Amino acid sequence: MSGRPVSGRPVSGRPHVLVARQDSMGDVLLAGPAVRAVAAGAGRVTLLARPVGREAAALLPGVDEVLIWAAPWIDPEPGPLLRGDVELLVGMVAACRPDQAIVLTSFHQTPLPLALLLRLAGVATIAAISVDYPGALLDVRHRVDDEVHEVERGLSLAEALGYRLPAGDDGRLAVRRPGGGAAPPAAGRYVAVHPGASVPARAWPAARHAELAAALARLGWEVVVTGNAAEQSLTAEVAAAAGGRGADLGGRLDLAGLAEVLAGAAVLVAGNTGPAHLAAAVDTPVVSLFSPVVPAVRWRPWKIPHILLGDQWAACAGTRARDCPVPDHPCLNEIGVGEVLAAVDRLAACPRLPAEPAAAAPAEAG
Repeated sequence: MSGRPVSGRPVSGRPHVLVARQDSMGDVLLAGPAVRAVAAGAGRVTLLARPVGREAAALLPGVDEVLIWAAPWIDPEPGPLLRGDVELLVGMVAACRPDQAIVLTSFHQTPLPLALLLRLAGVATIAAISVDYPGALLDVRHRVDDEVHEVERGLSLAEALGYRLPAGDDGRLAVRRPGGGAAPPAAGRYVAVHPGASVPARAWPAARHAELAAALARLGWEVVVTGNAAEQSLTAEVAAAAGGRGADLGGRLDLAGLAEVLAGAAVLVAGNTGPAHLAAAVDTPVVSLFSPVVPAVRWRPWKIPHILLGDQWAACAGTRARDCPVPDHPCLNEIGVGEVLAAVDRLAACPRLPAEPAAAAPAEAG
């Protein structure tokens, strides 16, 4: 830690803390334990997220309010940086008047542009992990080993500002479970299959997913296929391969609804993508088809029974590539359907924890 000393908490009460995680849905879910650590000691918690993280932010326990703003230094396909957009963020933050801010980032991201804007918004104490010299932008410049999971990275930063998980909180992922969603249309026990991925380099082939769905159906499993609206042709293809035992939910679920479907599944089969972290948050085991373009040590399913498939030492390891730089995508394409079936069989026998009670959703601005 370096920089100016951390200001003390207000004598009259506990501080209002803004936690920023301006990344994907999965990354917002991975920030959940750090958010709960902050909530245990703060008087109010505001979460700042990108639009793609909006639904995940609203499901995190401990969040009182959500602010939405797209950071052009984080977005993979950013729009222009406009003065009006910057003034909008500074105004939103100034209006909610946080005493402190914790800027959560991954190892390859910088917190300093956001720290600058938070400082302009009047935030007195700002903490972040930063390799670069922050000057007056950070009060707590935390350092952490890069070879740690994203959850541990966030918890370490929260602790640097004095926030720890309360007694009895084991640091697992969690989401609010408002309930009321429709039950999946497959009767009996089922395996959830999520064939889509945020980038092609993390995707197992559609044909292989279809083979898996057909094999699961032959073994007596119901197969529920999930995906977003842009993936409906993919989910329809995979579900059709399971015949009468397949249910296509592509484009039919919001994130809360997807959480309920995953909570009812015996196992989820998915790549390194947000639904794998959502499954962990509802205590569903994960067969993780994990492309090593990002390190598994940082983004593997957290504190949930899981089996990691895929060559983690392939030539693409650590490249953060959106499209696989290696011909034929061997790190994932060499995973056989039989391997996945064996992993499903092992994980389906894992014991499950009881569901967390429902909680009210936070307010939203922005």
